[in-house]
Amino acid sequence: MSIPASSIDSPEELGSTLDQPDTHVPETPSKGHPPALYLLFFTELWERFSYYGMRGILILYLTKQLIEGGLAIDPKDAALIYGYFTGFVYFTPLIGGWLADRFLGQRLAITIGGLTMMAGQFVLFGMNNQTGMYLGLFLLILGNGFFKPNISTLVGRLYPAGDPRRDAAFSIFYMGINIGAFIAPLAVGYFSDDLFATKNAAGEIVSYGYRYGFLLSGLGMLLGQIIFNSFASKYLGDVGKYPAGKGAVNAADSGNLARPVTKEDRQRMTVIFILTAFVIFFWAGFEQAGSSLSLYTDKFIDRRLGNFLIPTSWFQSVNPLFIVAIAPLFSIFWTSKFGSRLSTPVKMGMGMILLGVGFFFMLGAVAQRNGQGDPASEANKAALLWLVMTYLLHTLGELCLSPVGLSVVTKLAHPKFASLMMGVWMLATFIANIVGGYLAAFIETMGAGTVFGSIAGFVIALGLIMIALSKPIRKMMHGVN
Repeated sequence: MSIPASSIDSPEELGSTLDQPDTHVPETPSKGHPPALYLLFFTELWERFSYYGMRGILILYLTKQLIEGGLAIDPKDAALIYGYFTGFVYFTPLIGGWLADRFLGQRLAITIGGLTMMAGQFVLFGMNNQTGMYLGLFLLILGNGFFKPNISTLVGRLYPAGDPRRDAAFSIFYMGINIGAFIAPLAVGYFSDDLFATKNAAGEIVSYGYRYGFLLSGLGMLLGQIIFNSFASKYLGDVGKYPAGKGAVNAADSGNLARPVTKEDRQRMTVIFILTAFVIFFWAGFEQAGSSLSLYTDKFIDRRLGNFLIPTSWFQSVNPLFIVAIAPLFSIFWTSKFGSRLSTPVKMGMGMILLGVGFFFMLGAVAQRNGQGDPASEANKAALLWLVMTYLLHTLGELCLSPVGLSVVTKLAHPKFASLMMGVWMLATFIANIVGGYLAAFIETMGAGTVFGSIAGFVIALGLIMIALSKPIRKMMHGVN
């Protein structure tokens, strides 16, 4: 799919932009990274704390009985609710990116999105019924549409076109995402399973404090917005303050907003759609972490370490923990002599293969339980190592695909359509989460082994196809690696 030339404003329509005097934009140092990167790092950290905190307990909140502090929704229906929610979280960025490009500017959109998501968390805290659940999730979906594409676009706009530091910057930014994602399930899990849980005399949980987990998530979002709005003017200057075509043209922007859209630009943006089509299937498998893998862990993985029962929600911290530990190594590797030779399609193909290999470890867990007795019995548990190895391989795959994808979208997109194209990229996750919800529901009827094995084989095959097509895709990228 290409971008039609008729949808692009002519240079004359943007002529007034070139006549404007440059407004204040903090200088980008030639070495290291600008301070604004770390402002965006901490803003994203607390937004991801908010999102992953509530996501870590969502499927459990939906499926636990009313007396246990849940909503008593059938696991099949809960998996679909989870899938549609996490899917639409990544659909609305297409709209939010367009509104920011045309009318709002990235910074105002980030503030609107943050406050809306905070309201959604507080609704989940205050209304513990299905009405509150649907309203809260709707507000989270809406707010994320304004927030997510625009903060990623701002990272790209901190660097001039062709700046080799951009990939490293996105790896640093990605660490912020995952520090928040690591802390959140631990803190929220402590609130829901310990601090605000009701326990009997034997210390067993009678009712979970899920609503207080949502409250903590909302407070994290509030902190992120305080940080962003307190320091944006100082560290960002006018970057992202105005819609594309109405802001200052300066060296910090990732290209010239007034530059006409060429045939090469259209081919580059077509590559974004091609890559998006492939990564749908990566995220459909990867996002099982919050649905089928979480339910499987809750029932069939041995979570005891001595006398301590690890809260199921804490396993949502394993992936971000691995990312925080491993991402610096990837950042170094991508800028090494060998790593810099790998094209984006090859990196992403490697990521899909690693995801598939990760599911082989879950097949090991299924095989262990089948060899121990009744596979339907919740007393029959598989070793914890199977799950940890699955998360490790999935993390390696994610680091090959996600930060690389964020970076390449900002390189391939014409500056005028930067946020819109970031929204297109996130369409993959929209479709993938809905597909993933159905996959999680199928486990109840088809069995975990069949579903995990099918996902593994399919994504490995697609990864090999992407690597095989890397040369023609790279040709369409016209020098962007």
